Amino acid sequence: MDPDTGTVQLLRYVTVDDVGQPVNPLIVDGQTHGGIAQGVGQALMEGAAFDESKQVLTGSFMDYGFPHAENLPRFETDLMECPTHGNPLRIKGGGEAGVVPATAAVINALCDALGVDDVPMPATPQRIWQLLKAGR
Repeated sequence: MDPDTGTVQLLRYVTVDDVGQPVNPLIVDGQTHGGIAQGVGQALMEGAAFDESKQVLTGSFMDYGFPHAENLPRFETDLMECPTHGNPLRIKGGGEAGVVPATAAVINALCDALGVDDVPMPATPQRIWQLLKAGR
C-alpha cells in the first residue's frame, strides 16, 4: 500500500482448494484463477458510481474498474484431494473457490495493515488514502 497515493498492490496470492477428486485439474485451476481475479476486483475496484441526480457514472468499461493482469500477482494454487463418498465420481464443486476467499483475504489484509475493523468496498486508492490520512 502506497501511503502517498493509497494505491494497493498485491504481491502474492496463495490458495489451496478441496474439490474432491478433480476430473480436470487444469480447468479447476483456471476457474480458481478467474475467481481470484473476480474477488480481487470486487475488493479493490468494482463499484457502481452515481452523480447527485442518480445518473450512472460507471455505465461502460471505460468508466468501470475491473482487474487486469497487471493488477494481479502470479497465483500459487494447489489442490487438496479429499474425495467425497456422496457421489460416484467423488467430486465436489470448485467454480466458486477463488471468489469468496479472495475478497475476504484482500479486505482483511487491508484492515490489518491500516489497523481498522472495516474497509469499505471497493477499497479504491481514494478510500485507502482517506483511511491512512484519518489514522495519522
